[in-house]
Amino acid sequence: MNLNGKIALITGGSRGIGKAIALKLASLGANIVVNYTKSDAKAKEVIKLAEEMGVRAIAVKADVSNKDDVENFINKVLDEFGRIDILVNNAGITRDNLLMRMKEEEWDDVININLKGTFNVTKTAIRSMIKQKSGSIINVASVIGITGNQGQCNYAASKAGIIGFTKSIAKEVAKKKVRVNAVAPGFINTDMTDKLPDKVKEEYLTKIPLNRLGEPEDIANAVAFLASDLSSYITGQVLIVDGGLLI
Repeated sequence: MNLNGKIALITGGSRGIGKAIALKLASLGANIVVNYTKSDAKAKEVIKLAEEMGVRAIAVKADVSNKDDVENFINKVLDEFGRIDILVNNAGITRDNLLMRMKEEEWDDVININLKGTFNVTKTAIRSMIKQKSGSIINVASVIGITGNQGQCNYAASKAGIIGFTKSIAKEVAKKKVRVNAVAPGFINTDMTDKLPDKVKEEYLTKIPLNRLGEPEDIANAVAFLASDLSSYITGQVLIVDGGLLI
């Protein structure tokens, strides 16, 4: 795979899956834009690692749930690079709770970041892709958006929404040579899953045919494929990366 000279924007790109995606795309020659909301230090670390691979890289702090923030963010990217070739909507959070105990803000926070954030960034960034008649958008969903999960109705709804959003936008922009796909990770080793009790992790392992938890790099590899010309005839699809969990 070769992404030399491409401009790739990754939301939530300072840690976990987002960091792995940014570095994978950089390793393939893409110039990198890392969006983040909190840790300047972590974002700078990703930029440093990307630059060591010989590509240009910048970090832009922005809240994807805020329309004005997103517009300013995308304008900075276009001012710096002139175009966007690859967009990875990865920014996401969890606020787990059973429905009867879930606070309104726990619902709103997850929907606003995960789903509205994907809407905001895609709507703003896709304009340049339509104009240049090329581009690949990859939305990070989740197997939870397919199966649901107790205590995660807000997260499941947001990820299911991303899947529906992906398919709808793919139909809207296909004639403009812009492809839109999603990746649905299974149980991946990240900061989020590190907090789970060992008993829960062991229970998940019994359900995964490949008998291991996924790594952020597993998701990054799938994203790289969908970002590249190797997937030039693929759009509107959900690539499940779960070690066989949903078999």
